Amino acid sequence: MFDQDIKYLKFKTYLNTYCPHCHNSFNVEKKEEKSIVFKARYENNDMELKLSPYLDVFEIETSVPIKKGDILDDVICPKCNQSILNSEIKCGDCGSNVGEVMISALSKLMPFYLCTKSGCEWHGLSKSDERKLQLKIPRQDMPEQDQKLRVSNYQEVPYGYTGELALLEAGRCLQCKKPLCVDGCPVNIDIPSFIALIAEEKFDEAAKKIKEKNILPSICGRVCPQEDQCEKHCIVGVKDKPVAIGRLERFVADYERKMDLVKAPIIGVENGKRIAVVGSGPAGLTVAADMRQHGYGVTIFEALHETGGVLTYGIPEFRLPKSIVQFEINYLQEMGCRIETNHVIGPLITLDELLENFDAVFIAVGAGLPVFMNIEGESLGNVFSANEYLTRMNLMKAYKFPEYDTPMPAGSKVAVIGGGNVAMDCARTAKRSGAEEVTIIYRRSRSELPARGEEVHHAEEEGIIFKLLNNPVKYIGTDSNKIKAIECIKMELGEPDASGRRRPIPIENSNFTVECDLAIVAIGNGPNPILFQSSPNLKLNKWGYIEVNPETNETSIPNVYAGGDIVTGSATVILAMGAGRIAANAMHKKLSAKPKKNKKA
Repeated sequence: MFDQDIKYLKFKTYLNTYCPHCHNSFNVEKKEEKSIVFKARYENNDMELKLSPYLDVFEIETSVPIKKGDILDDVICPKCNQSILNSEIKCGDCGSNVGEVMISALSKLMPFYLCTKSGCEWHGLSKSDERKLQLKIPRQDMPEQDQKLRVSNYQEVPYGYTGELALLEAGRCLQCKKPLCVDGCPVNIDIPSFIALIAEEKFDEAAKKIKEKNILPSICGRVCPQEDQCEKHCIVGVKDKPVAIGRLERFVADYERKMDLVKAPIIGVENGKRIAVVGSGPAGLTVAADMRQHGYGVTIFEALHETGGVLTYGIPEFRLPKSIVQFEINYLQEMGCRIETNHVIGPLITLDELLENFDAVFIAVGAGLPVFMNIEGESLGNVFSANEYLTRMNLMKAYKFPEYDTPMPAGSKVAVIGGGNVAMDCARTAKRSGAEEVTIIYRRSRSELPARGEEVHHAEEEGIIFKLLNNPVKYIGTDSNKIKAIECIKMELGEPDASGRRRPIPIENSNFTVECDLAIVAIGNGPNPILFQSSPNLKLNKWGYIEVNPETNETSIPNVYAGGDIVTGSATVILAMGAGRIAANAMHKKLSAKPKKNKKA
């Protein structure tokens, strides 16, 4: 563990080294020479001992030749002539005596131990000082596109960690005996183990360690709200910023992909049973991968002409490049999963018909029904739901019109209603589409914004205007029935509601207007009922989402499972994957005890 801290110190500066008795510096620094000088005694000879300023023991120079493996009799401070040997500490590798010096490490004086055996490269700190040192390594920021340049392109904003930055960040992990970060991860990734592998520069092994639990690390490392999940529980975060778990996950996944080290997992013995997965979003992909590894034949049915679900139609290119999504889909196909696009389950093929041909079905259709506010003027031209706007821009690639057929929804003054990640995606997309002014209207304050902090920060950098504690009450149109303004009312916060956030309360007679020629409503989604119309036996809850057994994610129809947004409502990628994992485990357990079904040709 300490080796990583040394790398950080080397990267940062030379070590300043002091006598533990008189506190005078051992460092000698001239233009032609930088070193640390001690007195030493060896076989009754007084001599000079010289180390590099990084305390690299293997670079020792001595005025008297020392045989490799021999041990110095003493190491002495040249200023106070006292021995710096510490009889209570022994070398961690060979058990020899060690010399103790004090190092100035990140504004702290700490004891540092050097072995007296020639050729031994051991050095060390006490465990408590290791932790102090690690806590002082600042959280590493990711390099990213300049904020003025990026609003004119759709390229990814953060570039990701370099190897050096990843090593520094991995060095901040305390390797807790009881890692709470793992409990905060919906799929229980072994976070300390993969970070320890990064610290050892075993980047490929770290990626494969993550993939034991998460098949989409490149995606999760980019879009999951780690600050509310794994990083929220990081012990380092008690006194400092938490370890950047998501950024490290992205780094190793990108490394594995770019270095062409991705290998399809070993598939279990083919058992002749078949699984149908309805929807190719994160929940569906997780079930497909897990069940395929157990030896099941897997067919994914996707309603759209491209796979990936919300990863493809909902998240913009500058936040999640579609080449990465497609890479993960290709990975599943290499495993042997079959994918059928343009298949709308319900009108085209019913659940009952799927069950005649498959041993089990997993429903992962997401929550794609737009939600509106039901206020006056919603039918005006250029009032879009976030679903339609982002689907046009991302899936249909309207931002590349006329190279692609779908024209881009255009506006010079754009208003986005909502404060979540989808609202940020819409606002930042509109900015890149040439809008002169983009405004986010949200009914609560900044501290209640549900969007990731990183997305809010990027939006502010890109010039997005935030009108907080405001809420639309009416859309105002032109004579040609196209939006020209939004009438809003100011809000104040009252007592917390069911979500735990303070309830927004309208302030009487505080109405005002916001000019806009394009409005995007990003206040959430509901369940699309198209699947349910042909499946009356599928039990739904009061909000219209599929009701499941929380321990297995099995629905009211035997051998039909469901997970992701169609069960929980709009949530995160990693929570959808966690639901898929629960369903896959339960499905495999149940089907393992049954004979395979005779399928129709």
